[in-house]
Order: sequence, then C-alpha cells, then structure tokens
Amino acid sequence: MMMTLHNEAGSTEITAFENEHIIELGEDGSEPKKKVVAKKTKVENVKSAKEERPVAPTYQAEALPQGTSVVEGLPEVSTSSAPKKRKWYIIHTYSGHENKVKINLERRIETMDMGHKIFRIEVPQTPVTTIKDGKRVEKDEHLFPGYVLVEMIMEDDSWYCVRYTPGVTKFVGGEKKPIPARESEIKRILMGNKQTTATKIQIDLKAGDVVQIISGPFSDFTGTVTEVQPDKEKLRATVSIFGRETPVELVFSQVQKRKN
Repeated sequence: MMMTLHNEAGSTEITAFENEHIIELGEDGSEPKKKVVAKKTKVENVKSAKEERPVAPTYQAEALPQGTSVVEGLPEVSTSSAPKKRKWYIIHTYSGHENKVKINLERRIETMDMGHKIFRIEVPQTPVTTIKDGKRVEKDEHLFPGYVLVEMIMEDDSWYCVRYTPGVTKFVGGEKKPIPARESEIKRILMGNKQTTATKIQIDLKAGDVVQIISGPFSDFTGTVTEVQPDKEKLRATVSIFGRETPVELVFSQVQKRKN
C-alpha cells in the first residue's frame, strides 16, 4: 500500500509500506485484536508541479574562420567549378615526323572528342630555297626539329590523347606532370613565324667547288669557291679576270654548281 504526504516545503513525499494491513480491527469495530507496526520505505521525493523546472543550457556555435573545415585540422575542400586555363605545351617527336604527328593528333582529337580541351597544334616552319645542281627548290624547314607546340587544357584524358599519338615520345618538362611553356616564348615563336618574309637559301657547295656565275657584274664567269657562309647566304670565290685571280663575294642566288 502507498500513501502520499505533503510537507511544508510544498514537496510531495511518496511512501510505500511493506505490510498491506497496518491495523486489524475486530468484527464489531471494537479495539483491535492485533496491531501490526508497518515498516515504511521512502521511494522518492517529487517536486511540486508549482516549482519551476530548470531549463537545459543552450550553446551558440562559435563562428569559424573562412576556409576552415568543421572537423578541426582539415582544410575546407574547395567546391569551385571555375574552368581550367588553356596553356601551351611542347611535345617531343621522332625527328622528321613533326607534320605526321600533327595530322595524327588532329585525327585523334576528332575521334576522341577532345576538341573542347585540345585547341591548336603548331609546327613552326620557315620557307627555304635550296639550290642544287643549278635548280632552285622551294620547301619549308622546321625551326625546331623534333618538337611540336600544342595548346590544350591539361587533364588526364587530354594528356592521354596527346601522349599516345603515334610519333610522340614525351612531353617536355615532365612526363607525369608536364610544365607549360611560357606565354612570352610561344608568342615570340608564333609571331616570328608569321613575320618571316625573306626566304632562306641553302646551297650544296663547299670550298674547292667550281661555280658558274649566272647574274651580276661577273655573269658568265667561272670561279672557284674559297669560303661558304651559310648564315649570310654568301660565298667567296676567285675569278680569273684578265689573267689574274681576283677574289669576289657572291650571294647564293648568283651562282650554280658547275658540273665536271
């Protein structure tokens, strides 16, 4: 059996008794035949509903500096989706395969749908006139034999497309992480290539060869080559004038090699 008692402090005290009957009365309501002393056990004190309950404390999160992760010690991972910048890279090719590499790479760009990551392929060249056996042959000469310029966005798929193009041996500056070329150098190369108007002339002559002069004040004379200056596209030769060997300077276009 349980009884509820109220104390002066306003709290409610709940008491439980081990014996179910405290006093046993007689049949006629007279004095009790038997008295049993109840042993009470205190269960708990319950606060009065009128008393205000304590409110749990609240905490305000401290502002974190920008760039700090919620997990202490870890940097915030950037979610920026800014597009990567296109840059120029230099690839090394087998000697004499520069133009073939350009053609092969252009085909791979189309078949692998890489046009949005690989933009331009340049093989810097300069026009050259070769005089051989008196015949002028026009051709383009590579300014940087064995190298090709590629403007691209460097990512795994674009790297794979370029690196495994037939004829390509490697990227210049690093195989796994290629280093882009300087913009100033690329501009100078490309602008210089466009502004080249003079045709370079090459000739298969050496000291001791006999040449026929075909133009200029010594036209129709023959001479013996004493020096060849390829950088200046000139040569020196001795010409017999009035029985005397006279040294003269000629440009490549004024002579042709005389056949024996």
